[in-house]
Amino acid sequence: MTNLSPSGKEALDKFIKEATDGQKPGFVFGVSNLDGEIYFQGGGSNVVGDPSSGAVNPDSVFWLCSQTKMIAALAALKLLDLGKVTLDTLLSDYFPEFRNPIILDDASAETPTFRPAKTPITLKHLLNFTSGLFYPDLPNSGLSEPYSSKALHATQDPVSEFFRLVKGDLPGLPLKFEPGTSFAYGWSSDVIGFLVEKISGQTLEAFCKEHIFSPLGMKTSFYLTPELKNKLVSLNYRDTNSVLHHWDNQLEIIEQDPSKVKLHLGGVGMYSSMRDYLKLLRHLLQINAGRPVENPILKKETVQDMFIPALPEAGVQVLSQMLMIEGLQWGTTQAINTQDLPGRRKKGSATWGGWAGTMHFLDPTTGIAAVFGIQVCPPPDMQTIALWTQLETTLYSSLK
Repeated sequence: MTNLSPSGKEALDKFIKEATDGQKPGFVFGVSNLDGEIYFQGGGSNVVGDPSSGAVNPDSVFWLCSQTKMIAALAALKLLDLGKVTLDTLLSDYFPEFRNPIILDDASAETPTFRPAKTPITLKHLLNFTSGLFYPDLPNSGLSEPYSSKALHATQDPVSEFFRLVKGDLPGLPLKFEPGTSFAYGWSSDVIGFLVEKISGQTLEAFCKEHIFSPLGMKTSFYLTPELKNKLVSLNYRDTNSVLHHWDNQLEIIEQDPSKVKLHLGGVGMYSSMRDYLKLLRHLLQINAGRPVENPILKKETVQDMFIPALPEAGVQVLSQMLMIEGLQWGTTQAINTQDLPGRRKKGSATWGGWAGTMHFLDPTTGIAAVFGIQVCPPPDMQTIALWTQLETTLYSSLK
């Protein structure tokens, strides 16, 4: 069983203390093997430079942003295990917007030209991000209107309003390519959430609570309740000159008032402690390894499929360029490393992160999972990436 050496723990403790001293954003870093946590440490203040705001610790809460995507995918995989859907389930059977999607010839053109899509979009396309649905490029790396709109939550039909905002003035949902032919990072996870709600008859929050969170004792939620908000680490904004600022609504973000949230965004909307997120990762590692676990949330073969590459070669090139990691793939829930990262995670590891800096990986070969929680935006924040890389490198040099 993989464990942390005493000298390795000292090295991580020292690194985290130095990395959170002074006017630096607080963060947490946690690691688990198949049996349980082997390391969890945090440092810094909830508000940078303000010790009275409380210390960032293993039970601090973070806005997960795109780490929500894995959980939305797990909800869909649960429906798959229950026999409620198949990978070939057609989205057009549930949402009229998917009956006439269009493929843009140039997604960045001011006056786009387009053609009808020929391939019907399925659940499989959503899970592996080959649907063609995409996030538009924004100059400030902020969140586009379907995420940032507060008015959307006040409409009678928030899902239809979401699709209306994605379409804009176009006659159909815009796609980057023919479904199944490449990779596009975008709205697929949100649509997965809408599909889970439509088929289950529950909100995505209620479904995840029943089938994922409650069995594992997680307090993760789409609602920033007073309990969670009391532990929330404040967002930070780093400007184009790499100067860090306290959060002052420099960018539009999602609706955070729990009394106003009427649409659960499977791509960006959850809040959680990293300790709870690590519980979920450990549970998945245990199922994947064939460990007997109490109340498994998914079948073994369903979890193992998470680590099987599903992208065509064109998609591999797009994803690899996006994250600057050669040969990166995608399974049903997150990215997959197809080769060892020197001094870091091994080939076959699954990984992803969030817009505000949170990250994770599962390494079945080594038998560990790790989480990293910080709140710095917009991405890509190179200082956050360097910090995560150094933590991971220190971790792997400290394992026995």
